[in-house]
Amino acid sequence: MEKNKVLIVDDQNGIRILLMEVFNSEGYTTFQAANGKLALEIVRTESPDLVLLDMKIPGMDGLEILKHLKEINPEIKVIMMTAYGELDMIKEATKLGALMHFTKPFDIDEMRVAVNMHLRNKSVDQCS
Repeated sequence: MEKNKVLIVDDQNGIRILLMEVFNSEGYTTFQAANGKLALEIVRTESPDLVLLDMKIPGMDGLEILKHLKEINPEIKVIMMTAYGELDMIKEATKLGALMHFTKPFDIDEMRVAVNMHLRNKSVDQCS
C-alpha cells in the first residue's frame, strides 16, 4: 500500500523540520516548502494527500496558496496553521475548503491526531 503524502508549507524552518519528523514517524511520506511557488510545484509533481499550510508566508500568503492548491486538486485536504487569531482569514480559508486550523503554538499531538483522522478516513473511503 502506498504511503500517504503530507506537504508542510511554512516559512519557518524549525516548524517544517519538527512536523516532518512527527509525520515521518507516523509512516507518512513528507515534503516541505518554504514558499507558495515551491509548494505548488510539489503539489503538481508529488500529489500530496494533505497539506499543512501556514497562513502567513512572505510573497504568496496562505489564502492565495490555498486557492491555487484547490485549482490543481479540488480533493486535496488542507489544514491551516496561523500565529494570528485572525477570524476573517480563518473564515475565508474555511470557505475556500480548508478542513480546520491550528493556532501557533499548537499542540503537536492534537495536530498528529487530526492529520491521522483525515488521512485514515480517506483510506476508508477508497476501500468502499
